Amino acid sequence: MGVLRYLLPPQKRLEKTFTLGDGVVLLLIASLLYAGIRLAIHAPEIITGPQISLSIAALPWYALLSLGRMCAAYSLSLLFTLTYGRAAAYNRRAEMVLMPLLDVLQSVPILSFLPVVLLSLSAFLPQRIAAELASIVLIFTSQVWNMTFGWYQSLTTIPYELREASAIFRLNTWLRFKQLELPFGMISLVWNSIMSFAGGWFFLMAAEIFTVGNRDFRLAGLGAYLQEAANQGDTQAILWGLLTLVVTIVALDQFIWRPLLAWSDRFKLEMVESENPTTSWFYELLHKSQLYERLQKSVLTPLGERMDLWMLRLFPSPVASSAVQTTFSPGLLVFYGVLSVSLTYGGYRALTMLTSLSLSQWLDIGLGLVATFIRVMTALLIALCWTVPVGVVIGMKPDLARVVQPLIQIAASVPATAIFPILLMFLIHVSGGLNVAAILLMLMGTQWYLLFNIIAGASAIPQDLKYTTSLLQLSAKERWRTLILPALFPYLITGAITASGGAWNASIVAEYVHFGGQTISAIGIGALISHATAVGDYSLLLAATLSMILVVVLVNRLFWRRLYRIAEEKYRME
Repeated sequence: MGVLRYLLPPQKRLEKTFTLGDGVVLLLIASLLYAGIRLAIHAPEIITGPQISLSIAALPWYALLSLGRMCAAYSLSLLFTLTYGRAAAYNRRAEMVLMPLLDVLQSVPILSFLPVVLLSLSAFLPQRIAAELASIVLIFTSQVWNMTFGWYQSLTTIPYELREASAIFRLNTWLRFKQLELPFGMISLVWNSIMSFAGGWFFLMAAEIFTVGNRDFRLAGLGAYLQEAANQGDTQAILWGLLTLVVTIVALDQFIWRPLLAWSDRFKLEMVESENPTTSWFYELLHKSQLYERLQKSVLTPLGERMDLWMLRLFPSPVASSAVQTTFSPGLLVFYGVLSVSLTYGGYRALTMLTSLSLSQWLDIGLGLVATFIRVMTALLIALCWTVPVGVVIGMKPDLARVVQPLIQIAASVPATAIFPILLMFLIHVSGGLNVAAILLMLMGTQWYLLFNIIAGASAIPQDLKYTTSLLQLSAKERWRTLILPALFPYLITGAITASGGAWNASIVAEYVHFGGQTISAIGIGALISHATAVGDYSLLLAATLSMILVVVLVNRLFWRRLYRIAEEKYRME
């Protein structure tokens, strides 16, 4: 029982709207922002980036540079996901801090702390290295949260009989990860990786070219190319950049994501083999290659066996791991002491910055929150209206899914910020044009989270339940009410939580735009954050960022999380 107690996740507890962990996390974020701002003060006053060429010949090299940053950020995201999600799933004490932290971090508008990261790194690092690191950090924060939530949910939903089998065979930490956890969560991990990579492309333009006052941070890359073309109003360069981006996305889909989807299909938990399994021509080509077979026998298999032996010696057995230490070591006590003092001082200094704001600025923040909330809800409702019927049709018709699914992946990976200047050309002279364009940009950036989840939910409906509704001769309305909507509900709520968080983040790009040599803004919290960044008003930046975090967390806890609990308890497919 000691082993099983270690393997099983902690029992569910009733969630409060706000917990002590939330307060600690918010205090930590405020302290980190304040520390970054203090470092930013010592950054060079004038920073100029390299000249971005709009020549077509530069596009292949720019695409390669951007892809390198995306891969570096994804590698960090995958490492963070596997370690963080596992710690939250299997350690009760860690979960009490890590899950509130994850909930808050996914709500942080990533573009609001980019200037702080850039300027603080520039205070003690060369400009090029600081810009590269900041770019990778921004892309990392746009990829990692969705993957971590998906991995955590996979670990907490592993069937009891599989956990019991791993305990009976006395698998250590490494073998349990390799033989049970990774295979069970592989399908979710691959799909979330596709969605997270798409999120990275979305913020690529913002990650490679950024202006803070007199400081111009630029990195040669595809995102910087598209941004520079938009600033100069060069439609031909925008189209060439978009074409290069689409070619890159298609190549990634055919040579990486489709083979991974086909390979991960073997890990499905089902009684019979699927009638229409996922296929990939490149995966089949590799699978039949004699060179790959020889490489696997002579290199990969022996290397894997040596890795297993090394991990078996490195990690203790489950029995030894289950003996949880209840006393604190002196080093841990010192760490907690230093952390408490740092949080107290950082929180006090952050509060001092917040009190320097005038009443009119706080009223602007409140008005901006209301305006952005309306845009977010409008975009979410529009997305629901079309993603539910389309997602159900694609998910319940495998033949159609085989054709449409790659196209959806490509469309989801094209950054809406690259298309946004084209929309502005048509909407800029219309009354309320930026408000309409902002909603469209939020919609383009978040609708894919809903669509992917709905397709997954529809395709997961057991075939025997479909046969039952056919035998009962239920009408289309009754079939939706008794089968489709209940089966979709958990996936729908998960997609809506992710999509709403993405829409809040997209507001920073959508509500404050540089176009045609002029700056256009709409009333909203995203516009306030972008304006505070542009003029270097760090007190307003801190207040607007923390206000957005509080509102998003409050909406998640009062609305989305309660619906998620209902979905988890009432509409589970068991």
